[in-house]
Amino acid sequence: MDDNKIVAGKVKKPGKRGRKPAKIDLKAKLERSRQSARECRARKKLRYQYLEELVSSKERAICALREELEMYKQWCSAMDQGKIPSEIKALLTGDDQKGSHDGSAKASKNSKSSKNSGGGGGGGSNSQG
Repeated sequence: MDDNKIVAGKVKKPGKRGRKPAKIDLKAKLERSRQSARECRARKKLRYQYLEELVSSKERAICALREELEMYKQWCSAMDQGKIPSEIKALLTGDDQKGSHDGSAKASKNSKSSKNSGGGGGGGSNSQG
């Protein structure tokens, strides 16, 4: 009992401070480490799958927007040559059938763009009224 110290009425044995000996449950500790590594790899795999799906969806959206932009460029070049593309005619006639409010807003936008290009009028499809 020479090694034991009495502090505040309690007997403390030496060697009980700090970490426990490494020999205890070494196999269990190793298995926990392996399981943790497996779970970490699984989380990483899921994260990469999610990011790859996100990138592919954004790429598809970019392609769709590029196609739409190219279509608008073609429409503008056709209108600069004095031709009105059939798609725009369909849009304008569809707007005129819905009501004069939507058509007048479109016509005012067209007149602004045609003033810049040197052409006159708002497209001429607003003659109904």
